Amino acid sequence: MRLVSLVPSVTETLVAWGIAPIGVTRFCPPVAGAAVVGGTKDPDLARIAALRPDLVILDEEENRYDDDRALRARGLATLALAVTSLASRDGALRALAEATGTAWAPRPRPAPPPPERRVAVVIWRRPWIFLGAPTYATSLLAQVGCANVLAGAGPYPHRELAAVALRRPDLVLAPSEPYPFGPRHAAELAAVAPVRLVEGRDLFWWGTRTDAALARLAATGW
Repeated sequence: MRLVSLVPSVTETLVAWGIAPIGVTRFCPPVAGAAVVGGTKDPDLARIAALRPDLVILDEEENRYDDDRALRARGLATLALAVTSLASRDGALRALAEATGTAWAPRPRPAPPPPERRVAVVIWRRPWIFLGAPTYATSLLAQVGCANVLAGAGPYPHRELAAVALRRPDLVLAPSEPYPFGPRHAAELAAVAPVRLVEGRDLFWWGTRTDAALARLAATGW
């Protein structure tokens, strides 16, 4: 199949399955010979159409509905996936495997353990934006015993640091993406709780990475 992937985690998954997309975004892992067709929020629709793909793969959170509609208006087939939990991740990968003729089945996963620690996950700065629920990353963290203190505040709540500190998290997790948090931000975030820098792709990329990401998060030691 001639596939265009507008979702970085889907691109990573397709390559792991031995499938090379013909078009990817600039945020995707590089694929030899694939055209770069813009970003997740601003894809080059004309370039995608010129590639004459059999299928364009999108994600309801990462990509815009208007782009999906415009691609379909050009006569292109699209597959829009929606992932807000580990369970829906499994469903999305089943749909992707079926669409691409790939044999795939999820590995059995134990029930989430009782939470051992309370965390706040910061995902943007200026303004401060935190991870809430329902989101894949909050579900992923629950699987390794971490309760998100902002799980009841919607998917991506805007909160000042002082307001998050009042929820008394044990840790602030500062991922490397979508905002590139690093050591220089630790002192600022320490006003909320002790800070742990984490790999953003392990939190937010929901494809074939999931099982290894869970193992790495479980082995972190917190």
